[in-house]
Amino acid sequence: MSTSAPSTDRIEKRIVLRAPRARVWRALSNAQEFGSWFGVDFHGASFAAGATVHGRITYPGYEHLTMEIAIDRMEPERLFSYRWHPYAVDPQVDYSKEPTTLVVFELQDAPEGTLLTVVESGFDRIPAHRRAEAWRMNDQGWAQQVANIESHVARTA
Repeated sequence: MSTSAPSTDRIEKRIVLRAPRARVWRALSNAQEFGSWFGVDFHGASFAAGATVHGRITYPGYEHLTMEIAIDRMEPERLFSYRWHPYAVDPQVDYSKEPTTLVVFELQDAPEGTLLTVVESGFDRIPAHRRAEAWRMNDQGWAQQVANIESHVARTA
């Protein structure tokens, strides 16, 4: 895994997954598979461009939260993107009035399998009082999530 130079507006993670693009795409684009490695139960939902999908977070300590993502683009075996409210973890706060960040998963061929690049951008638009913490927590979160998808595609090839 490699990481780009620090930025306040974006997080970028890159990893070569030892799996074909079709396998990585399925792990990203199928709501149940995505949820299994990401830690969310999407209740039988489907991902489709333009859809908003809700799921119960299954990650220990966060089970009381719901994740909501608005699917932006789905370009088979190339790009999957969605918008969400980063680090929206306080159940007493209504995040719906805040701007969202954009999460983009991009797939490219690599000699060893598939290069996955994950970019989350738009943090500079998040309210100042929670921007730094949202960036810090999501930076750590994406480091964990690329490891999670790596294990998932290796285990379920």
